[in-house]
Amino acid sequence: MRVTNSTAADVDVVLPCLDEAAALPWVLERIPEGWRAVVVDNGSTDGSAEIARELGATVVHEPRRGFGSACNAGLLASDAGIVCFCDCDASLDPGLLPGLVRRVEEGSADLVLGRRRPQSWDAWPLHARVGNLALARMLRRRTGVTLRDLGPMRAARRDALLDLDLTDRRSGYPLQMVVRAADAGWHIEERDVPYLPRTGTSKVTGTWRGTWHAVHDMRAALHQPPPSPAPRERTATE
Repeated sequence: MRVTNSTAADVDVVLPCLDEAAALPWVLERIPEGWRAVVVDNGSTDGSAEIARELGATVVHEPRRGFGSACNAGLLASDAGIVCFCDCDASLDPGLLPGLVRRVEEGSADLVLGRRRPQSWDAWPLHARVGNLALARMLRRRTGVTLRDLGPMRAARRDALLDLDLTDRRSGYPLQMVVRAADAGWHIEERDVPYLPRTGTSKVTGTWRGTWHAVHDMRAALHQPPPSPAPRERTATE
């Protein structure tokens, strides 16, 4: 893994990226002023890394494929007090993240998720909504936490996230984060955010097959016991 263009920031926005060249300009221009965009290139072949670097983002190269691998690489590369996660496909507006971060900063919540509110019929395919609803119900049975969405836009303190010792490196990473946060007694809340049709082709929930694999990964995360305390890496190196 290689980190370039690193600068200190109070808030870092981790953007997992696989062939998102068309969406990157829109996404990066909406990163709040003074925050750092950490684009984690997960094996793009369309020049995404070069575009992100040219637009001023920090670029992290993570060769191990998987949404969780990319998120973890971005978390380790961060040096900010608060870390946000957001999809890099222009379906979610990073300009809305300050509302989530504010809740963390003021101590009202430990983990804040953006609840996706589709702005058009094609923004969120039916099969992806059904899978999300089923997982939310299983989450409630497993943890007692009631959420209406398990969306990828979220904010939390970096050190606290590292303490969760997240291990999933595939599509189960977002759900594992919520499960372990609930097990640790975190206060978790949602805030409504507009959900737009993505730019380009979805790598996960764009098809029934992709959704099935995502649900399979996330169901596995629901059955994992809380981790035992163990030493863990906190920073990334060249």
